[in-house]
Amino acid sequence: MLDLPENFTILAIGAIALIILIWGYNRGKQLGEIGILAWLQSVTLMTPWLLFFILLATGIYINFIGVIFLLLTSTGVYIYLGRQIRKKAIEQNLSSVNLNNNILKSEKENPENSNSEEEKNNQEESSLQNPIPEINFTPIDEQDIETIKGIFNIDTFFSTETIPYQEGAIFKGNLRTEPEIAHQKLSEKLEEKLGDKYRLFLVETPDGKPVVIILPSSNDPKPLTLVQKNLALVLFVATAFTSIEAISVLLGFDLIDNWSRYPESLPLTLGLWLILFVHEMGHRIMAEKHNIKVSLPFFLPNIQIGTFGAITRFESLIPNRSVLFDIAFAGPALGGGLSLIMLFFGLVMSGGNTGLQIPSLFFQGSILVGGLAKLILGSTLSQATIAIHPLMILGWLGLVITALNCLPAGQLDGGRIIQAIYGRKIARRATILTLIVLGIVSLFNTVNSLPFYWAIVILFLQRDLERPSLNELTEPDDTRAGWGLLLIFMALITLIPITPSLAIRFGIGI
Repeated sequence: MLDLPENFTILAIGAIALIILIWGYNRGKQLGEIGILAWLQSVTLMTPWLLFFILLATGIYINFIGVIFLLLTSTGVYIYLGRQIRKKAIEQNLSSVNLNNNILKSEKENPENSNSEEEKNNQEESSLQNPIPEINFTPIDEQDIETIKGIFNIDTFFSTETIPYQEGAIFKGNLRTEPEIAHQKLSEKLEEKLGDKYRLFLVETPDGKPVVIILPSSNDPKPLTLVQKNLALVLFVATAFTSIEAISVLLGFDLIDNWSRYPESLPLTLGLWLILFVHEMGHRIMAEKHNIKVSLPFFLPNIQIGTFGAITRFESLIPNRSVLFDIAFAGPALGGGLSLIMLFFGLVMSGGNTGLQIPSLFFQGSILVGGLAKLILGSTLSQATIAIHPLMILGWLGLVITALNCLPAGQLDGGRIIQAIYGRKIARRATILTLIVLGIVSLFNTVNSLPFYWAIVILFLQRDLERPSLNELTEPDDTRAGWGLLLIFMALITLIPITPSLAIRFGIGI
């Protein structure tokens, strides 16, 4: 779908991968053994991708069984390395806790020197980035500050400094247990002392040190206003129209000039909306499971493919990054899965004498679709035109819409997945990189304006990251990370086209 010059895609992917590997190694080396293991994890996940594209560049196409084998193998190694990292981290954490307890005992015996070293460290710390969107700067009540200080202790979080922040405060100090345990105990104590007045965020400073941020519950996400709900309704109607128009073009007529023929487009339009419905229900079912409220969807109309999907806002605070991952992943996993099933059975029923007549060059627009078509249709793809079952077109449209939403940027599903797995810093860089790549693609692509319009949508509507979770320190497990990166990989091979020379070698088109 994203038309690029012959070798640009392969070179760009190789250069980006090399930069990431070198940067990751240098960064991991500074963190010692755990850092190197984490770097090896990234190498493990990138290896199937690199092998796939390198072999593709040389004219060797790995069939789907081979791709699945590579992905399963890399995922297994990734999970093993993750367990080793957690084992090392627990050992280091226990050593750190024992050391901290010894320091505390020493401080109690020598109170005159108890804070000298800590104060020195605090003076050397860099200033905090704002992990929570700014709202206003009314200082927190002093009495509440003193009450909040009472929730900290040496078993959870040992507070050493208090800094006013917006309507709340930042508490610097030392984390004395696992982040999940510390956040749970601190939140329970905060609610016990001050009820539902404040929210407790456990986040990291830019230099990786844990801090507690207390903000009033009045800053919680708000439900949609009546105006916003009306806007969602207007966008829904507009998207319904563009969906019918896009399907009509696929069927060979223009809806505006042939309005009386709209019933012909309705069956495929309903199929497309079934994919959108399953996608949104995936988000909502998982959100309900975690007691998270989500807003009405804001559908985004598009003439070329009917719709870009929908924007959905959280109306509740996210407790941790695993919950953020689950909700973000569920939508494209279900919608993309249904689309892939439609594509497969549509291809199985294609190749006869009946169906939509499309040029075989059409299959050069996607590595995933072209590869699957070659596997099922074989030599039929060398013909000038092919009779395609409409179900295959629906599956392809659904995969493209899903893939666009899985790009690692901002508050897209892919952006939320990256933020959940790697944190806000990496997610912010991924957003910038995605916008740059879309911009470059738009410059080279003079035929398809889809990348340009999608870049505009991200830039103006979706570029901001999701607000931090209440517990931003606890990372999702390796299984989630593996599934998330697999989903993004599937999105990329859906959007990246097969180059003309490779298409000739594979017998796709004439």
